[in-house]
Amino acid sequence: MTRTITSTCPPLSIESRSDWLAGALRVDQIRTDTLVQLVAGWGDEDTRDDVIAALDALAAVVTGIRREGELDAAVEEIEDVASMDTAQIEIRQADAARLHTELGLVAERLSRFGQMRGVA
Repeated sequence: MTRTITSTCPPLSIESRSDWLAGALRVDQIRTDTLVQLVAGWGDEDTRDDVIAALDALAAVVTGIRREGELDAAVEEIEDVASMDTAQIEIRQADAARLHTELGLVAERLSRFGQMRGVA
């Protein structure tokens, strides 16, 4: 499904899917930070072999038959050996207000056939 881009800042936005059945939170900065931190760990000679081993283990999990919790454990191992930070960003007041408005629009679209599930 395609998304209708309505945000004034698509790299940090909340948008509806074109059929209005789901929404999407987009935070490009988290992906950028994740890749930079991973490559920094990979580029450090003291941790390079551990990062490569952890990536190989993740590849095996992704391409094989997964047991419950195995994917999370493999991802956490990479985060640990590459000394990666928590996947979060700080937002300014203006971004918070814009995201609040965007989320309100998405919530309104998702609930167009009645009250949203789980909302009292």
